Amino acid sequence: MAQSGGRKKVQPHIVEEWTGKIYSSICIVLLVVIIFSMVYFVATKGLSTFFRDGIDLQQIFGGTQWKPEGEPPLFGALPFIIGSFSTSILAALIAAPLGVCAALFMVEIMPKIGKKYLQPVIELLAGIPSVVYGFVGLSVIVPLYRDIFPGQGLGILAGATVLSIMILPTITSIATDALSALPPGLKEGSYALGATRWQTLSRTVIPTVMPGLLTGVVLGMARAFGEALAVQMVIGNAPHIPNSLFESTSTLTSIITLSMGNTVMGSTQNNVLWTLALILMLMTFVFVFIVRWLERRAKR
Repeated sequence: MAQSGGRKKVQPHIVEEWTGKIYSSICIVLLVVIIFSMVYFVATKGLSTFFRDGIDLQQIFGGTQWKPEGEPPLFGALPFIIGSFSTSILAALIAAPLGVCAALFMVEIMPKIGKKYLQPVIELLAGIPSVVYGFVGLSVIVPLYRDIFPGQGLGILAGATVLSIMILPTITSIATDALSALPPGLKEGSYALGATRWQTLSRTVIPTVMPGLLTGVVLGMARAFGEALAVQMVIGNAPHIPNSLFESTSTLTSIITLSMGNTVMGSTQNNVLWTLALILMLMTFVFVFIVRWLERRAKR
């Protein structure tokens, strides 16, 4: 009887455990199916450009003219690829120093004031919609650049400036977490050896957390590379390779959002747009692999 009573007490816990395992397994399987389905769908649509429509890789990745309605139609995507990489890299170059300095201010220099005033402002930037960033860029940044630099204000620099503000919360948050996880004994040992605060930050703290800082920069670039609406509003959307930062150009996301609704499903132009979407997805995988590599490097 005692054993029977003991079994009845254990049974509800076993049921709860198996219920949790089954629910978790279903969620994991569902996520894997969704991800693989998306990859398969985009890949089949994107690869049909080469296998069904007969367009070669040289025309897509090496062509500089985008004339889908021409005779013959031209689908040179090189200007869009260059536009995406140039705006993302320039945005990271602008936002990375600002994000790292803000994280150092909040964690190392003045943590009370930084966490009370600066951190809420940065978190607020993360919640602003993309269209608001684009509208502010179109109303403020573009006229400012028009008055200072040659051109109409639209171009790579305007797009990179808007993107740098958008990715600033990502870089700052990850840099703050990396700095907060640093062992306090490391800084105390540096101070004990007679190092100043600046020497400790520049020669001890930053080199130690460099993999974490680079992770934030890479994730920020991934966010910038996939952004569509904000960049579309300030970059000019001209399908050519710019000669300077002040000339209009376009990105992969811009040409997809502008043209996808005007094409017929299954047409050559529609398939080429899916090829550009496949390039975006592959670049996302590259960014994820870089982040994973940096995380493994940080654990060593």
